Amino acid sequence: MVKLASGSAGPALGTEALLEYSDSDYRILRQGTFVRCGVTGAPIPLEDLRYWSAERQEAYAGPEAVLTRLRAESKAR
Repeated sequence: MVKLASGSAGPALGTEALLEYSDSDYRILRQGTFVRCGVTGAPIPLEDLRYWSAERQEAYAGPEAVLTRLRAESKAR
C-alpha cells in the first residue's frame, strides 16, 4: 500500500514527494522535497523525515504524532 501525495505546497517547500515506506527505509516513487504528516498534515522536508509507519504507509512529523495515531487506533478498537 502506498500513500498518495497530492498537489504541491507552494514555492517555499517545493513539490510533494511520493514514498513507499518499509520498516527501516523508504523508496522514492516520485521525486519531491517533502511529504505530509499522516496525522497533522504538516509538511515534512525529506531531510527531516525520521518517523513513519510501513504498515500504515504514512509519515509523522514527530513522536507526538506517532502517539496520537496509536492512541486513536487503540480507542477505535
